Amino acid sequence: MSNVDRFTCEQVFQRLDDFLDRELSAEEMRLVREHLDLCEACAMEHRFERRLLDDVKEKLRRISMPAGLVSRVHAAIARARGEGEFGPSP
Repeated sequence: MSNVDRFTCEQVFQRLDDFLDRELSAEEMRLVREHLDLCEACAMEHRFERRLLDDVKEKLRRISMPAGLVSRVHAAIARARGEGEFGPSP
């Protein structure tokens, strides 16, 4: 990233999902956090998005997983990667 010393509201909005998922670089995380500390409009949007994610996570924790789902998901991921059941093919 270039020598940016602050983000605009638009730049923060474009990065908000990745900020919430902690998928930004350390520098981008810092710049977004600094902007949120100064801009009430963006801070309100951040709080809304954070609450929404927290609510969804809470509801998902209450749903019981069907038997065998985890193993089926792992098997599907392995197939997509071209791996066998016990790891990568030689």
